[in-house]
Amino acid sequence: MSPSKSGIVAGLDGHTRLYWEATGRGDPVLLVHGLGLSGGAWWRTIDALAPRMRVITFDHRGIGRSKSLTFAYTTEAMADDAISILDDLEIDRVHLYGFSLGGMVAQQIALRHPTRVRSLVLGATHPGGRRAAAPESEVVAFIRRRAGMPSEEAAWASVPYNYGPRSRVEHVDRIADDIERRLENPFNERAYRAQLLAASLHNCFSRLGRIEAPTLVVHGARDRMIPVANARMTAERVPGARLKILRDAGHLYPTEEPGVDESIGEFFAAHA
Repeated sequence: MSPSKSGIVAGLDGHTRLYWEATGRGDPVLLVHGLGLSGGAWWRTIDALAPRMRVITFDHRGIGRSKSLTFAYTTEAMADDAISILDDLEIDRVHLYGFSLGGMVAQQIALRHPTRVRSLVLGATHPGGRRAAAPESEVVAFIRRRAGMPSEEAAWASVPYNYGPRSRVEHVDRIADDIERRLENPFNERAYRAQLLAASLHNCFSRLGRIEAPTLVVHGARDRMIPVANARMTAERVPGARLKILRDAGHLYPTEEPGVDESIGEFFAAHA
């Protein structure tokens, strides 16, 4: 595995400075993470993919080491942020893996910049619009309340919403590792709220049929944050998409079912 590299690039809108990291060698894959999370939260997936791929992660605008002069976010603007990183690294085409909010951003990348995407994985995400399956009202209330909570309290309070019942009993150590890593980059409250708004406005439902890249949709059957019905809906609308449902996993399935990263790596390899 080649040593890690990192850098800062200006966003296409001129109002952002985006921090990125790259490690490994081989076909490039861009990982786009979810609500309030820095690129470092991909650590399990990086370890799985980097032995055979060049893995690129980044901090969303206003998160971690990335800066933003505006807190009016959209998934379209966040997609263009990702493209600015590929441009800076002089990468024409990339395998793309978006998770949760990052999956919404990945949909926008695949639609706005189709020639840049070699293959696509959409994890634990939804297509947006009125037809998307909404979480329970209890979950929505917690997501809104979380922004004002102290970082460590919020991280532990999120556990029943982020992880399935089996993992909360059998894999407490993995959950604790996640939280320790997450607390290294505490949420920026303003950016978190801006990302919430971006997610609420996201709507690619009617355009999913235009996605050209080979696509794999992955979701935990016990996901409370984004109900699994969204995965089935997305897979039905993206031409030729494959669907992988993880029976016992909740929202953060990479922690609960780490073996899924090997399956995702095989999917990318099949489209190298």
